Formats: sequence, C-alpha cells, structure tokens
Amino acid sequence: MSTATTNPTTADAPLVVGGRTLKSRLIVGTGKYATFTQMQHALDASACDVVTVAVRRERLINEQGESLLDYLDTSRYTVLPNTAGCFTADDAVRVARLGRELLDQLDNPGKDWVKLEVLNDKKTLLPDPVGTLEATKQLVSDGFAVLVYTSDDPVMASKLKDAGAAAVMPAGSPIGSGQGVLNPNAITIILEMLKDGDADYPVIVDAGVGTASDVTVAMELGADGVLLNTGIAHAQDPVTMAHAMRHALEAGRLSYRAGRIPKKLYATASSPWDGVISYIPGE
Repeated sequence: MSTATTNPTTADAPLVVGGRTLKSRLIVGTGKYATFTQMQHALDASACDVVTVAVRRERLINEQGESLLDYLDTSRYTVLPNTAGCFTADDAVRVARLGRELLDQLDNPGKDWVKLEVLNDKKTLLPDPVGTLEATKQLVSDGFAVLVYTSDDPVMASKLKDAGAAAVMPAGSPIGSGQGVLNPNAITIILEMLKDGDADYPVIVDAGVGTASDVTVAMELGADGVLLNTGIAHAQDPVTMAHAMRHALEAGRLSYRAGRIPKKLYATASSPWDGVISYIPGE
C-alpha cells in the first residue's frame, strides 16, 4: 500500500508584509549592476516579486541618461522605495515621501511602503539607532508600512517593532561586505523576541549576504526572508548567482521547517548496536 506524500512547499504559509502577500521571500535590490539589462535578467532569475529602488534622482539615472524605472515592469514587481544614503531622520522622511509621490504616479502598490535606512557614517554604513527610531515613528504616523534596516541588536529591534514598523530587518553583516550572518545568536534572539506572541511578525535579514550559503543560513535560523543586492549584482555572473540565491532561500526555508537534528559532541550510529550479527572464531 502506498503512502501519499505531501509536498512541503504547498503547506507553507505565505509571507505577509504591510498587508501585502509576497510570492517570494527573496527581496532583491536594483543597484550596482553593470547595465540595466543585466539587472532585468537577474531579477527575473531570482523569481522575486518585490524590488528595492533608491529614489534619489542621481541613483535612478545612469551615466547614459537612462532611467532605471524604464527597465522595471512595475505591473510585475512591487517597488519598495528605500532611503539609501540618508544620514538623518529628516532626510529619510523627505526621501520616503518622494518615493510615495513617484510610485503614486506609476500606480504601483509599493507607494505606501518604504525600506528605511538612516545611516551613521559612510565608512561602516551601520544604522544610526536614534535616527532610525525617530524616522520610523514619523513615517508610521504618515501612513507608511515601514520595513526598517537595523543592526542585530535585539533591544533596538524590539523598540522598532513597538514603534509600528511593518517588518524589522536586522543586518547579517555590514552592507555590501559579503560576510554573511556574523552573529547568528543575535538573529535568533531577535526572532524569539519579536515573534513572542506574534508568530507572523516578519523579520527579514538584510545586508551582508555574499553567496547562496549565506542565504540558506539566514533562512535556517527562522528568518522570514532575505533582502540582498550586492551579492547578486557584483557576482562574476549575476544572473547565475540570482538563480543560486533563489534556490538557496527555498532550501533554507524547507530545512528550517523540517527541523534540524540537534548538535552533539560525539557520534551517533546510524544503525543500532543491539542485535547485530557477530562472528565468533571456532563456532
């Protein structure tokens, strides 16, 4: 008699952020590609349905005068405006409002979203916790669904959730560093704290991902998704890397849901010792 096997990918609840259901748990950036055409192919290979866009004009227009938005199918992708390059709360709020204005003209559902970044300095690109919290409160009061970039500090992550952020996005490691998840224990604590009593609250690892295994690690910790840019855009073959990131995320999610075996100091035999057939010389 055969036993029916349930495909685990059909049983997973979808990721919901800011009232919108995402088809993919991978969010991909649109910057740093050699060409906009290369970006198009990489986004397609990643199977993402949300893309981040820095809305400052100098980041939307390349040296040839081409607009990034001309290469994005805004009927296919939800555009998540980000406040990249902002170092004060006031500046981040202004840029977020500019993004809402721009996407309202395009009739894109991302118009009420913002990926909030308030950075402390240009060398580390680490978030300014005070400015980030201040901007989060202001943007939430303005009606934005705020997906907020933060450090891997559990206390700060909790404060941002309490301030009304639609999702908290702790860094795996510094932006663009490619170091992966440097402090998995901190990410685990953030997940426990923010999901205590609210299991569906989205926590998305953002920044520092360098290769596919980094994505898998983040998802195996229990993260709801991963946001990345440089790991794909600066790969030797961005389109192939986008495929890899997509499959790595799916594998990591399945692995987390399956439940890993506990780590042990000593070996555990795959077969039992009891009842084994032994050869006794002379018998």
